[in-house]
Amino acid sequence: MPHRITSAVDLGQIAAQKRKLDGLTQADLAGYCEVGPRFVRELERGKPTVRLD
Repeated sequence: MPHRITSAVDLGQIAAQKRKLDGLTQADLAGYCEVGPRFVRELERGKPTVRLD
């Protein structure tokens, strides 16, 4: 069953789980997504003001 995302914390937890399953560091993911490591950290922590645009 897919995860239900109802908050920024949910999204961050799912993103972190997937990143770890894929064997990536936060720095690896940031590089692949062309964002800074800080963005990945804040996303995974569930910061509600992270901008996705």
